[in-house]
Amino acid sequence: MGILLGLLTALSWGSADFLARFATLRIGTLRALFYMQGIGFVLLTIFLPWLGGWGHLTDGSGWQPWAWGLLGGAINGISTLALYRAFEIGKMSVVAPLSASYPALTLLLSLSGGERLTAARTAGIICVLLGAIAVAAGEKTPAAGTAAGSPRSGAGIGWAILSGIGFGFLFWLLGLHIVPRVGAAQTVWMIRMTSSALAGVLLLAGKTTIRLPRDNTKWLVSAMGLLDTGAFLMSNRAMQMEHIAVVSVLGSLYGAVTVALAAVFLRERISRWQSAGIVAIFAGIFLISR
Repeated sequence: MGILLGLLTALSWGSADFLARFATLRIGTLRALFYMQGIGFVLLTIFLPWLGGWGHLTDGSGWQPWAWGLLGGAINGISTLALYRAFEIGKMSVVAPLSASYPALTLLLSLSGGERLTAARTAGIICVLLGAIAVAAGEKTPAAGTAAGSPRSGAGIGWAILSGIGFGFLFWLLGLHIVPRVGAAQTVWMIRMTSSALAGVLLLAGKTTIRLPRDNTKWLVSAMGLLDTGAFLMSNRAMQMEHIAVVSVLGSLYGAVTVALAAVFLRERISRWQSAGIVAIFAGIFLISR
């Protein structure tokens, strides 16, 4: 069951991130993040009593569950902000695999908890790193030519790498510290609350309007919020049933879903080096799961 939830997580996250491209282009990164996280927060607030209640947040466990939840929310907010910025200005087929390479970092951090690094996982980490280098370097070469109106060369790569680093730390903390102390659904509620508050503060500080345009954008961000929140719920539940590293790897396959959707609907062009790098990243992710 945990494996199935991990695969469904990848499908939901990949679809949500594909929609994020259109939302960020319409209303900007911050507003897209604010509404996606805010919608998830409202939905979870309504349905949390049917998803296990408030758990350790109100059972007398003290301040620690709240502190862990706030930490997870802050890391997720920054990581998602970087990811959405990458989607706004870069090629989805390039930035999605880079951000999805986070299991390599999660696995390296897991070593501090006594997890052993097998030969297959060592090879997987090497593949991910080499693939990430190929994707980033290939975008800066003339071979990665772009059509008029396409994202400029190299755009979004730095944001995607920052996002991957953030998610690597987040999923390590989720499986080892946060979910056990806070609860699966309760952790997502804390993440949504913290991330939406962070985005709201940044919007107010920048004196940016929060109002949505009068078109179908509200349905776009609603779908993002539903898919992304559902993915987090499934991922956290899977972590309670399967090994953290395995669930992290399965969830990271969202990058493959996003790449496939971008190839079909956006007709994005990538260089041969980038294609090889993308293959290496997903091959590395597969090896890490062994």
